[in-house]
Amino acid sequence: MHIRDLLAANQPSISFEFFPPKTAAGADSLFEVVRELASKKPSFVSVTYGAGGTTRDLTHDLVIRILEETEIPAVPHLTCVLHSKEEIAQILSRYADAGVGNILALRGDPPRNMPEYNRMDDDFPYAGDLVRFIANFNRDSTSPDFGIGVAGFPEGHPETPNRLMEMDYLKAKVDEGADYICTQLFFDNHDLFDFRDRCELAGINIPIIAGVMPVTSRKSMVRMAELAAGARFPAKLQRLLKDSFEDDVTALGIDFATSQCEELIKEGIPGIHFYTLNKGRATSEVVERLAL
Repeated sequence: MHIRDLLAANQPSISFEFFPPKTAAGADSLFEVVRELASKKPSFVSVTYGAGGTTRDLTHDLVIRILEETEIPAVPHLTCVLHSKEEIAQILSRYADAGVGNILALRGDPPRNMPEYNRMDDDFPYAGDLVRFIANFNRDSTSPDFGIGVAGFPEGHPETPNRLMEMDYLKAKVDEGADYICTQLFFDNHDLFDFRDRCELAGINIPIIAGVMPVTSRKSMVRMAELAAGARFPAKLQRLLKDSFEDDVTALGIDFATSQCEELIKEGIPGIHFYTLNKGRATSEVVERLAL
């Protein structure tokens, strides 16, 4: 089932993101978290894809294990970087054979050891090119019919300071065949509501899933800022954590994320996607408090 259909049937939906561990022991440990969060009845989970396709097989293996050992739809991330059309076609065929129904199509980051990397040399310079390829793959194949998600950036895309041009790029991805948007994490709901309004003005009318991550430590805040290419931490969140002991940060982060989600749901956001960092406690607590 496509994510757009799941969103229409189960509002508000919840979903979780995981990244593939590099060892068998790590995979088993992660799957305990997957099972814990599966009890929250998510609409789907997603699995990340390393820079330049460095976790291609690990991503595939985790997606397949989730499909085989749970009843949760699993959505693999897929990026453009360093991939030929032939490689992407092979990956899509492999997922189609495994029963995967949705792909999150991303531009992606180049490997850190390639400072001179030029996106324009790739078969897919932009995420919209990948979306078009997947949409054509759907039309040209006898059975595959992937739902296609794309990323949205409520705080602004780090490589596109021109916010008007940013919406043009997003509209292009939608026009190529994307049918839902999953946003980067954010901490100020005003950013998401403004993003939603700007999408409407740009003629973008597909569902927007809001990306949320509960703060669990000050160290994790630094990590979030790195992963989200400069996530903004609003003053109200910084003030909340300013004089707290480190042991209190998780509880306060859960409180903040719960309030954030409650407002998003009240304002009609159709889905919330939790960035778990492969940990279950904080996300599980937030979902329980929301009583969804």
